[in-house]
Amino acid sequence: MKKIILIGKTGSGKTTLCQKLHGKVVEYQKTQTINPFEHAIDTPGEYIENRFYYKALIVTAADADVIVLVQDCTEEDSFFPPSFAAVFPKPIIGIVTKIDLANNKRQVKAAEEHLQIAGAEKLFHTSVSTGKGIEELRKYLELD
Repeated sequence: MKKIILIGKTGSGKTTLCQKLHGKVVEYQKTQTINPFEHAIDTPGEYIENRFYYKALIVTAADADVIVLVQDCTEEDSFFPPSFAAVFPKPIIGIVTKIDLANNKRQVKAAEEHLQIAGAEKLFHTSVSTGKGIEELRKYLELD
């Protein structure tokens, strides 16, 4: 089974996604520090929002098999710099979250573009509330 590290801004859905993938009760909790799950490493949003924490992301990613960039499709902005993923010598995937809350397809497309510019090689679309895309992601990560 692949171990992932989730990177994304505060409120993008990283912790909720980890909870869902690991069959835990989904409840909001602000991640204050790096939070290990059985097959995932959940990182605080501040680690991508503040360049001074990039080193912590790079060091922590050494324990992961796959780097996951998480982008909330309801957010217009992105904290991922162009080619951000190039610093990681591992497969990079992008997850567009909260697709059930998108007002239109343009929001989802914009989130995809943010992830592709950052270097995501493969994209997934998910909604923890509806379960859409979760099974496809689990299969990719071999979490079944």
